[in-house]
Amino acid sequence: MAYSPQYPLWSDGAAKSRWAYLPPGTRINAEKADAWVVPVGAKFWKEFSFGGKKVETRLIWRATAGSWVFATYLWNQRGTDATLAPAKGVLDYVEIAPGKRHNIPGVKDCQNCHEDEQSPLLGFTALQLSTDRDPLAPHAEPLKPGMVTLKTLVERGLLAPARADLVEHPPRIPGGSARGRALLGYFTTNCGSCHRATGSLASLGLDFTHAPDAVEEDGEPGFVTAVSRPGTWAIPDVPSGETRRLQPGAPERSSVLYRMKSRSAISQMPPLGSILVDHEAVDLLERWIAEDLPRQ
Repeated sequence: MAYSPQYPLWSDGAAKSRWAYLPPGTRINAEKADAWVVPVGAKFWKEFSFGGKKVETRLIWRATAGSWVFATYLWNQRGTDATLAPAKGVLDYVEIAPGKRHNIPGVKDCQNCHEDEQSPLLGFTALQLSTDRDPLAPHAEPLKPGMVTLKTLVERGLLAPARADLVEHPPRIPGGSARGRALLGYFTTNCGSCHRATGSLASLGLDFTHAPDAVEEDGEPGFVTAVSRPGTWAIPDVPSGETRRLQPGAPERSSVLYRMKSRSAISQMPPLGSILVDHEAVDLLERWIAEDLPRQ
């Protein structure tokens, strides 16, 4: 089944195609809208292309009830076949910008981003497949004919329970502005796999996941834990104690923005999977901070 998440992960401008497979007769446990449990045997692929040329295809496979397989396949120059990449990955595999080369992730790199104990899937969720698509989502991809959505999964009987409620009231980010909705959604994909209430970074108190029951912008974890909140990381040259994760009206004192704009090894965010700055998201975030965020 081809699909397209409404909040795609930034991967240095790569064009992507995605597919999901469920073994015949199986269904997704959708009891929790934010933590689907796919059946054993389910597989998910994501194909990366740069400059119209296929480069890699990544696979996530729920091989057993307690184990997931992560693998990457490298396409040949003609795009006719792909072979399994080494478990450690491949550095500098292909040039994607002058002097910049794309790295093929190793298995441990994949696990670092897909380590959620509930589900390692980032782009195949109720929010990502919602029919209430965010028109301002950075790098939004159009739904192509035949792609599955939350509605079609329900109609095909592939969710258990059926969750007709998610069709009647499609999941969405309750942003206080169009930019706020888009940015909070962007954060769920690009930051929320690591910055969440559970896991190895939980002690930081920064949570960029989506709260399915949030009805206002300030009910989203990303808003609550970032807006006007101090963090452990201080922006260089900003007076001590004045850095905030997201400071309304002050992009220059907002560490989330600073680190998104950085590609220094000691400060860039996200730390893996990107060597080019996401200028579209950075520009949107600067305007949201400067113009939309409520000042206290």
